[in-house]
Amino acid sequence: MSHNSHEDFHSHRKRKSGSISHPCKVRRKKVLLMGKSGSGKTSMRSIIFANYIARDTRRLAATIDVEHSHVRFLGNLVLNLQEAFMENYFASQRDNIFRNVEVLIYVFDVESRELEKDMHYYQSCLDAILKNSSEAKIFCLIHKMDLVQEDQREQIFRQREDDLKRLSKPLECTCFRTSIWDETLYHAWSSIVYLLIPNVQQLETNLKHFANIIDADEVLLFERATFLSMEVRNSSFAAFIDVFTSNTYVMVIMSDPSIPSATTLINIKNARKHFEKLEKASEQPLMR
Repeated sequence: MSHNSHEDFHSHRKRKSGSISHPCKVRRKKVLLMGKSGSGKTSMRSIIFANYIARDTRRLAATIDVEHSHVRFLGNLVLNLQEAFMENYFASQRDNIFRNVEVLIYVFDVESRELEKDMHYYQSCLDAILKNSSEAKIFCLIHKMDLVQEDQREQIFRQREDDLKRLSKPLECTCFRTSIWDETLYHAWSSIVYLLIPNVQQLETNLKHFANIIDADEVLLFERATFLSMEVRNSSFAAFIDVFTSNTYVMVIMSDPSIPSATTLINIKNARKHFEKLEKASEQPLMR
């Protein structure tokens, strides 16, 4: 996580998914991913959490029911993702699906020819959220923006954003433009997941303090996936990526390339124990 901007936390890296088979106590957050069939929900979930690349999503089938998946994140945090096909949930599962929701993510296909119907379904979701999870955060993704001519994207997005904010009252929604073919999808999901990290403010404060101590221009924290320790150095800067805690990697960027690599690596090593303690402190025995 950049100490300047939480958007760097994801840094275009993909998270691994998987079921939780061991009986440990974890902190669960229920994230509801909704939108009509074919809007792009399954593709974006597969890219963010299952290591798909954009072209691989072409073989994915549209969601025709409610799909559940648990994604382990930062060790003790589990995102309980429920992906629902709109026309199927109203009949019998409405209250069950919308109970104890932390985040509702609604996906709109920007090229949908049934915009009025899409808005009706969205408002139905908001009614259910107000009844069952009134404190939930609401996000709307205006998706498949790559299909819109580049010179029209800003105008179309702003129009949809204004309409959605008006329709969402008394709730508040945050809108993002997204596409599986560029960084906008990662930017949106990074912002969303950021809200679910239990001690994020403390983590950011300590990262900033760490950056000041070692005289780094920037320190970024990544979820640990498949990184290997590495170093990038040229005449302008030096960047180090290394194992940090049991669930993260760290990137340190130094504008003074004359600082020996060994010095920076020792500083990273010395900070490791402190951040491991922060990580463990967030692992409360809470079940949701």
